[in-house]
Amino acid sequence: MADPKGFLTTGREAAKTRPVGERVKDWNEVYAPGSLLPIISKQAGRCMDCGIPFCHNGCPLGNLIPEWNDYAYREDWTAASERLHATNNFPEFTGRLCPAPCESACVLGINQPAVTIKNVEVSIIDKAWDSGDVTPQPPERLSGKTVAVIGSGPAGLAAAQQLTRAGHTVAVYERADRIGGLLRYGIPEFKMEKSHINRRIEQMRAEGTKFRTEVEIGKDLDAAKLRRRYDAVVIAAGATVSRDLPVPGRELNGVHFAMEYLPLANKVQEGDLTVSPISAEGKHVVVIGGGDTGADCVGTAHRQGAASVTQLEIMPKPGEERNANQPWPTFPMLYKVTSAHEEGGERVYSVSTTHFEGDEDGNVQALHLIEVEFKDGKLEQKPGTERRIPAQLVTLAMGFTGTDQSNGLVQQFGVKLDERGNVARDADYATDVEGVFVAGDAGRGQSLIVWAIAEGRSAARGVDRFLTGASALPAPIRPTDRSLTV
Repeated sequence: MADPKGFLTTGREAAKTRPVGERVKDWNEVYAPGSLLPIISKQAGRCMDCGIPFCHNGCPLGNLIPEWNDYAYREDWTAASERLHATNNFPEFTGRLCPAPCESACVLGINQPAVTIKNVEVSIIDKAWDSGDVTPQPPERLSGKTVAVIGSGPAGLAAAQQLTRAGHTVAVYERADRIGGLLRYGIPEFKMEKSHINRRIEQMRAEGTKFRTEVEIGKDLDAAKLRRRYDAVVIAAGATVSRDLPVPGRELNGVHFAMEYLPLANKVQEGDLTVSPISAEGKHVVVIGGGDTGADCVGTAHRQGAASVTQLEIMPKPGEERNANQPWPTFPMLYKVTSAHEEGGERVYSVSTTHFEGDEDGNVQALHLIEVEFKDGKLEQKPGTERRIPAQLVTLAMGFTGTDQSNGLVQQFGVKLDERGNVARDADYATDVEGVFVAGDAGRGQSLIVWAIAEGRSAARGVDRFLTGASALPAPIRPTDRSLTV
């Protein structure tokens, strides 16, 4: 146990963000560099090393949280990094992007503020990179087997790294021009600077993983050819089909999916563009969708100089305390103020868009909405609550509905889909097509980054067993396990 009295003597202290007026003028990460190190050891000391550490149950990766909290408390950063990497290939990603279901499951959280697990995690890995503790781990010998991984998001990268380290020759195929999937082009720079992805890619290259960008399986390369070329294939293409809003005026200029809007802003930061073709500068912006992707649109609009930003959510405003039907240690739906929301804008709950209004040139100029409420379990409109708000740029951030089937990937492989429209798989993450496996959102549906990494690791074990008859790789979860947070 780190500090037997830590949870009694030390209050929770989370990472501090840079001042709003400063950070909206740049695209750097919102947290003040180095602000955690002076406090993180004491924060780690609040961990009680519980007899039953429910934080393990909250995290699909099965992170050894009490162990690396203890090492962080003692400032043994090398040992802390080793325990952190034992279950997580990319803690610098999860430490920045995960909503931390482990903290919702923290035993201390029953009657006190939970341990700042996420802050401890990111402090350990940042310290490890700075001190040189993160090094390539190439395999001692090669198996002679080859694997293709389709998609370079967290699931694909995790599967690729595990399989490379197991001795297989692995190539990752990515249809975009850079590796990273949604980490690269969905997550804004202010949430995670892309240098964190770049150095992991270099580590993986040094270990032997090959990367093929701008190759879309199903279009640029036929699935049958891929299967002939490799002994096994992992589909980790994500759930990239955006949920649409089929209301009058949807066709107007200025109404875009979030994943049309966000990647262009990231391409500006990569140096590919000087100005984004879809910019919020000087415009009244409306973001439809109250989740993390919507918040990313809000923060991006602030940095582009929007005249106003309004975020709409069809569901009621969540409470600030757990509901009775979401008891500890489940992951509760609570009212959350992200760094993007701290920067301004208005959030409107329990409203539904009825239609968009355009000008004479076919550009969106306003959005019409109506208040809604639940009656007998159904969402109904409230008559007399209609109103119009200005909107010169609208982003649709209402989630994703499944794997892209327009490029022929699913059809060419001939894999079956489950009742939810995801690629079906068995307990070893194998599809019904021999040698073809699936991991991450492509098989699970839209979910969290920790699920993606856990599934990538688990699928790697299934592939390794298929290729060699046995596997020493860890498998944190089974694909049918939905007892953890979703």
